Amino acid sequence: MKTKSFLLLIALMGTALIFQSCARRGDDVWEDTKSASRHVNRGIRTLGGKDADSRQIRSRSDFECVEDDCCYPDGGFQDCDYQDSCAQADFIPLQDPANDMSMATSRPPREAPGEYGSSLPGIEAFRDPSTIPQMAGVFHPIYFEYDSSLIKGPQNLQTIHTIAEYMRFHPNLYLFVEGHTDERGPQAYNLALGMRRSNSVRNLLINEGVHPDRLFTISYGKERPVVLERHEEGWAKNRRVEFKVYER
Repeated sequence: MKTKSFLLLIALMGTALIFQSCARRGDDVWEDTKSASRHVNRGIRTLGGKDADSRQIRSRSDFECVEDDCCYPDGGFQDCDYQDSCAQADFIPLQDPANDMSMATSRPPREAPGEYGSSLPGIEAFRDPSTIPQMAGVFHPIYFEYDSSLIKGPQNLQTIHTIAEYMRFHPNLYLFVEGHTDERGPQAYNLALGMRRSNSVRNLLINEGVHPDRLFTISYGKERPVVLERHEEGWAKNRRVEFKVYER
């Protein structure tokens, strides 16, 4: 009797599973089939040594689509390798060898502005040098190529040299180095890239003779663009480092 009851239970469960599978839409089944096929193809390529290029991942959001309004507007987890609408994603692995170098910063300052016990106020007390007549011609922005933290070009190098010289003659001046990016790429990735850019400028200023305790860095990523239009000319102006100053 127990055996018959057990067999009847198995039969009922099997029937329920069949009906549940039949209730699925054809589109769902097709999507599952495509996903399974992608995974199988990836495994075959990996076994053959033909896997895709690796990329450095620093957070969960690095896995997500690079366009904020792309694929899953509700912010759900997604892998852009499987999203056809994200095929033209702007994220690329860092190719610039200077990016790794900029991750290793010079000695950090001994005190952080605005922290408890610090003799320096927070960043809100630092001013935009373009609003100070004697500094407006010194602290120009530093601009970067796409996805790079390498400081290039005679104008950028001359600006840093001029800033370092000005600070050497004004020993009571403190500087916040602000890193910015264009809008392309996920937020966490751009925050890291902005920090690499600010660290690159800070390191070069230290090499030019500015004391590390007078230089602080911060990254805003893509949060503070100066040009809102979506074109290369505007993006180039947003890939920058800017400065804020405080004088005792």
